[in-house]
Amino acid sequence: MERSLLEKNTDLEHEEDHLPITWRVFSKEVKAVCSVAGPMVAVNSSTFFLQTIALMMVGHLGKLAQSSTGVAISLCAVTGFSVIFGLASALETLCGQAYGAKQYKKFGVQIQTGIFCLILCCLPLCVLWLNLGKLLVLLGQDPLIANEAGEFAVCLIPALFGYAILQALVRYYLMQSLISPLVLSSSFIICFHVACCWALVFKSGMGRFGGAFAIGISYWLNVILLALYMKFSDSCAKTRVPISMELFQGLGEFFRFAIPSAIMACLQWWSYEVTTLLAGLLRPNPELETSILAVCVSMNVTIYSIPESIGSAASARVSNALGAGSPQVARLSALCSRILATCEALIVSSIIFASRNVLGHVFSNEADVIHYVTDIAPLLVLSSFMDSLQGTLTGIARGSGWQHIGAYVNFGAYYVIGIPLAAILGFWLDMRAKGLWLGITTGTICQVIVLMIILSCTDWMKEVCSSLLFKIPLQ
Repeated sequence: MERSLLEKNTDLEHEEDHLPITWRVFSKEVKAVCSVAGPMVAVNSSTFFLQTIALMMVGHLGKLAQSSTGVAISLCAVTGFSVIFGLASALETLCGQAYGAKQYKKFGVQIQTGIFCLILCCLPLCVLWLNLGKLLVLLGQDPLIANEAGEFAVCLIPALFGYAILQALVRYYLMQSLISPLVLSSSFIICFHVACCWALVFKSGMGRFGGAFAIGISYWLNVILLALYMKFSDSCAKTRVPISMELFQGLGEFFRFAIPSAIMACLQWWSYEVTTLLAGLLRPNPELETSILAVCVSMNVTIYSIPESIGSAASARVSNALGAGSPQVARLSALCSRILATCEALIVSSIIFASRNVLGHVFSNEADVIHYVTDIAPLLVLSSFMDSLQGTLTGIARGSGWQHIGAYVNFGAYYVIGIPLAAILGFWLDMRAKGLWLGITTGTICQVIVLMIILSCTDWMKEVCSSLLFKIPLQ
């Protein structure tokens, strides 16, 4: 049977190779990618802004509340949310290709397996969060801030479990290109969260802990809304399967993709945290250098929701095409996504460059910070351009099942080249924050170049054969 399947794919290769990529076909695929990427910007932004809104409100309770909450949210993002996000990305490969192959039952079972595995992975992360305050004290942080941050992290534990299930449900809808439920639920949740957070922080007497509980309530409410839609909507009927023991059969398959997915995501995420910590060692004014790095990271995080959304669309389209046995469609989807990312990068970078003289005023009233932001703006233009490309390329890698390759690429780009170069430029050549940011941006450039080379050398027919042999039971 394996031989017959290969023969079938060989016939498909000859058939696909003769399909011309006309302007009509190209524009249709661009429209398909945009129809997913556009709404996903709102979905991805809302998930990020829940924590930001809580931090903004808690900030009005005083400097101690603001600093401890900021430390807690930052560390919880690094040690928890980023890990869960990376693990959940495995579903983009598994479910996307299963849906493309019309293996709807397997699609539903894989979602259940993903939810179970993500909840399981939350348990050791909870142990870490329970001891976060003690860990910060051991690392030399101010005991008062460390204890306050540790208490906030404990209150965030329910949010971690809600976030884990939410990430699986987001992939459930994304891989089917059912974006409307995600947009509607996210829009409602962001409005609800503002009111809920305000009430819990200022009116309930919980103070800063109210911000943590509000994040958890909002994540769980989003989970409930998406689960109810899945349960009762006819559009989910074919992928809705009853819970059974079959979910345990896919544990090994899930972790085979989830672990490199998490490594790939976390290596990049953590590199920015390392760079920010390095800024605190710069002399003679570490406060100024750290503030500038915080501005750079904030700018990138805010803008990154756009390329991340294009990457999500690329992941869905490419994985569906591979599962369906369509190498030409997969190649076209990857090409259209890269072109869209390039256009988006040019637009955003142009806006940043045009507003370079006013950017500093958005983040600070201090004259030295404003001048420094204006001075570093050209580097921000370069980093935002490269981040737009790498966000999309990473999405294509997830859809194609190249997470293990992406993990090696990210390690080499950021930890062999980026961070060491940042340290050399920032400390040895005395370029300070500019040098640190140039170093980490160089890492991103290397990441983009390597991924582009890999993509240009990809034989999509082989990817399809590998996908089909892996996904479709041979009978």
